Amino acid sequence: MTTVEEIVNPTVYEYLLAHCTPADSVLRELAEETLANAPDAAGMQISHDEGELLTMLVRLTGVRRAVEVGVFTGYSSICIARGMLPDGRLLACDVSEEWTATARRYWDRAGVATQIDLRIAPAIETLRALPADPVIDFAFIDADKPNYPYYYEELVTRLRQGGLIALDNVFLGGRTFDLDNRSDATLAMRQLNDAIVVDDRVESVMLPVRDGVTLVRKR
Repeated sequence: MTTVEEIVNPTVYEYLLAHCTPADSVLRELAEETLANAPDAAGMQISHDEGELLTMLVRLTGVRRAVEVGVFTGYSSICIARGMLPDGRLLACDVSEEWTATARRYWDRAGVATQIDLRIAPAIETLRALPADPVIDFAFIDADKPNYPYYYEELVTRLRQGGLIALDNVFLGGRTFDLDNRSDATLAMRQLNDAIVVDDRVESVMLPVRDGVTLVRKR
């Protein structure tokens, strides 16, 4: 089975990290605290290069209304919020009070807490309760993989023309490529990857950033 390390060679990864805008003290300390307190779960946190990509995408698109599905300890939330326009708002969806307590502390330190609306509930319920108007500028999906197709559908219908969705972990550590792997997560991810390609509402590109990132733009 292909691994993340085979997708992104460690030497290449170290080089590219050294050649993107470095993390500030808030992001560095958040990554360190997450690793120290949750070593078995720390892999759920996005890598720094992916965080810089999120910030740049949000800045380039002039985002006022953003949605994040899957907060964990808040690294990606900070990266998204930092790229938004001054009056921008991020709706952050998660089910864990424990992990998001860390996120709240670091949102305060990063100066973005007032721009983030945290909803502790199953994300699909939060998304389905949103108005149907296509007003979302940007969305980031990085949560439970079997529900990716449902998150995508709720978000793409509410995405404005020219808006973006970024989906993380589309390679699933190489499991997406392993046709013998038929876990619920793998089947859901394959289904969504295949569906996006033929979705005439959008245009898309899949990038080999860490564990695979798909960018979707609403036509």
